[in-house]
Amino acid sequence: MSDLKEATKRKASFFATLKAVFWSFLGIRKRNDYEKDAAQLNPVHVIIAGIIGALLFIATLVTIVKHVVAK
Repeated sequence: MSDLKEATKRKASFFATLKAVFWSFLGIRKRNDYEKDAAQLNPVHVIIAGIIGALLFIATLVTIVKHVVAK
């Protein structure tokens, strides 16, 4: 349990988390960057950023499909 409390006190900003999640969605990541992120990112921020990223991805797909089907 103390590991979880310690992990939530990590110093990376939410913007850094968004950037890491974005690169993860693309599947492009250097090993050094991944290891640095794993040590610095707050797991709660990663979950929130992942949900935001997934919602944006779905919204983009729905918009593209509606635009293509409308023609």
